[in-house]
Amino acid sequence: MLPTERQASILEYINKNHAVSTTTLMQLFDASEATIRRDLTEMNGKGLISKVHGGAVSLKKQIAYDNKVAERENENVEDKRAIAKYAASLIHANDLVFLDSGTTTSYIIDYIDTPNVSFVTNAVAHAQKLASKGYQVYLTGGRLKSMTEALVGSDCYEALMKYHFSIGFFGTNAVNHSDGFTTPDPEEAKIKECALSRSLSPYVLCDHTKFDLTASVCFAEYKNACIITAGDIPEAYKKDKTIICVDADK
Repeated sequence: MLPTERQASILEYINKNHAVSTTTLMQLFDASEATIRRDLTEMNGKGLISKVHGGAVSLKKQIAYDNKVAERENENVEDKRAIAKYAASLIHANDLVFLDSGTTTSYIIDYIDTPNVSFVTNAVAHAQKLASKGYQVYLTGGRLKSMTEALVGSDCYEALMKYHFSIGFFGTNAVNHSDGFTTPDPEEAKIKECALSRSLSPYVLCDHTKFDLTASVCFAEYKNACIITAGDIPEAYKKDKTIICVDADK
């Protein structure tokens, strides 16, 4: 098989399956590791795929959906905790912090030990957890969305408009350069957009699995927030000045 034919077949396979390992490609095309690595390097250089450690992923946009909190709690826990620990270190005395709903933002609370901090959150569970640690916490009003356990709606939006946050921490379902930060629910996107715009220092917390995905509603452009992440993020993002990648092993 000619290199061009093999690369065309590799591209078709990756776009269909979203990702593939070097080992799988070696078996599929009866080719050496050096040959497959060379193919992936050439294809990455042409902008056809994204070469990652151990294989490659598709550049075609994949759609991100909401999952229940219980389903997300045990996903990528080490990365999420590393992200949360770093985020907690950014909180200073006398800060007014917005804490978005989500599993990664919840882990932040485990690492907060800064005194004299006030919090605003649209997550009931976060409010309870913060209050149990003795912090002053304000819970927004609104409708409780059962899927993500977040408060949303006009009452929540109006409550947030009263505040100016020194720092804010947000979850996201997906992120990419062109579409920015996205989430499936329009109401939840509106709340995130409002709180982020009212945060002096906004941070989006997302592990490596959220990159190069898109959900249906944008709540912020890529340039409008710093990202705290962990894991093997796509090469195209590693040099971005807005990226903070922490080591989950430390």
